[in-house]
Order: sequence, then structure tokens, then C-alpha cells
Amino acid sequence: MQRTRTTPPPARGAERQGERLMWLTPHRVFYAGLLGAAAERTMGGHGVYVSPAGAPPTRIRIGGGAWMSGEFIVVPPHVPHEVETAHPLIFNLLIESESVDPARMPAFLQHCGPVEAPAFVQRVRDAHANLLAASARGMNFEGFDFDTMFFGEPLAQRALDARIRKVADAINADPASPASAEEWAASVHLSFSRFLHLFKQETGMAFRAFRAWKRARSLLRYVRQSSTLTDIALDTGYPDSTHFSHSIRQVYGLKPSDIVAGSRRLVLHDAAGGSGGFTRQ
Repeated sequence: MQRTRTTPPPARGAERQGERLMWLTPHRVFYAGLLGAAAERTMGGHGVYVSPAGAPPTRIRIGGGAWMSGEFIVVPPHVPHEVETAHPLIFNLLIESESVDPARMPAFLQHCGPVEAPAFVQRVRDAHANLLAASARGMNFEGFDFDTMFFGEPLAQRALDARIRKVADAINADPASPASAEEWAASVHLSFSRFLHLFKQETGMAFRAFRAWKRARSLLRYVRQSSTLTDIALDTGYPDSTHFSHSIRQVYGLKPSDIVAGSRRLVLHDAAGGSGGFTRQ
């Protein structure tokens, strides 16, 4: 039997090659990189921001309210917010909402705003250091378990109706698919109205919002490619660059060109497409 390692080897400072790294899996993202001068953003997954060691607290404003600060900040799905940091690096985790049971998530994740959880903060910082060391050795991350690394155990999976699970998995696998909601409903033998109602009930997201988020999320797979923004827009399922730019700015608070420019020194480990490979500068 092949041995599966759940945590990478410990970090050694001499092996680090930069600090910027992103690890994509089908239902998780870990990003250690630039935040940029982002306007209001609205993510489709459970979001976590952690300040690197020695960095000043990260600042956040939720829904246009008052600014708050902390070294660990939680943002539930679909909550508009602005984030600022004086440090050049930010740690950000994203957990897809359809993949976890929100009622069974760790207590410190069931909040909105700054949270005191020093043990988790240290775990994220340690994970970043260990992932950097593994990446510097040329290792892919196939044998690493994301949840165990960051949360100490697998997060409880959300129970979905099998028909909705089938559609959600298919969209995750190919967010650019042009199939309409009517076609998806027919594929799982549901009426259109019943499909839309059941999809939102099961996933917590309307079908249209779910697909829009998955397409915006899929941009992360292209940030280290040499393709033009027009090509990326078409590859991710947008009809043209105007729709692409508008949708990306709504989600990330940044123009696609700024996201790509800010990713030039990023090492990308992409398991979202099943490759498990990585790209470095």
C-alpha cells in the first residue's frame, strides 16, 4: 500500500525561494501573496485571513461598516468586505461552501470579523513555512491533506442531495461549461423550478451565483500562464473580456490584469484540475 503523508517535512530557511505560494484543490485554496489595493470583494467560499508573523494586524471593513483589525479574520460566504494590510504578504484560505457542513465547522470559523484563535494562527504560519520548504524541494502536494494541515482534522462534509452533488461536482470540474440551468435540471431528471429551488436549498447558493463564483475562482488556475486576458476570459467561460473584467472585480475587488501582474513571483501548486503540478517563476 502506498504511504500517504498528511503533513510536509519541516521547513528549513535556506531552502525557501520567496514567500509567495498558492495551493489550489477542488474545494480549498491557500494563498500566501500580495493583497493589492482591493476595493470591496465578495467571495463565494468561507474566507480566512491571517497575518504573517511580525506583521501588523490586518484591517477589515464588512459591508461598509466600521474598520476592525486582527491577526485572524473570518468572512462567511457572500459577505462584501474590504481588506487592508501594511505588510506585503497576506495568508488567505478559502473553503468551498458546498463542501462543508457550516454547523459542524470549528467554532472559531463560525464568526464574521476578527477572532482570537492563536493556536490556529500559528498552525497557518507553520503550514506556510512547511509548504514553502516542500515546494523548494520540487515536491508536489499530492500526498498532503489540506484540512489536516490547517485545521488538524478533516472538516465535516456537507450532505447534499445526490442529484445536486452531481451537478455541483460537474461545474467544479468544468466551470466554463456553457450548459444552462435548464440543461442541468434535465440531466438529473428535475423540473427547472424544482432544480433551482433544490440547488439553493442544498448548497446555500442560487445556481447562477454558484456558477459565477466557480468561474471567477477558476481564474486562479491561469494567473501564471502566458495567455492573454482575452484568452483567459474565454477559457474560463466568459463571453467576452468586458463581462470577465466586471465579474472578476465584483469577486476579488481587483482587475484581472492586476491579479495576473501581482502573481508574477507566485509559485502555483494546482491540484484543482487533478494535475498536482506546480509552476514557478
